[in-house]
Amino acid sequence: MKPPTRHLFRLYVAEGTQNSALAANNLASYCSKNLPDLHQIEVINVLAEPELALADKIFMTPTLIRMMPKPPLRIVGRLGDVQSMSQMLDVASAVA
Repeated sequence: MKPPTRHLFRLYVAEGTQNSALAANNLASYCSKNLPDLHQIEVINVLAEPELALADKIFMTPTLIRMMPKPPLRIVGRLGDVQSMSQMLDVASAVA
């Protein structure tokens, strides 16, 4: 049996904005429900660390990058559509 796939996410936000707060909350909730103990979330405030945003070519917030599993994947927005998130991130096969 194949071990479960671990997910590493990097969420770029503009701290203090409503959309960024919603994205962070939506991602945390989604991962807790769909990837329990199989995820790590790194939140980067582009206002405090603009060099990291530039290095990853982030031009809008909130932006989520799935770092692992490969290949990297980007999603821009508040991350509120659970069905779309599951399809884009291919989570059904990750936890099956």
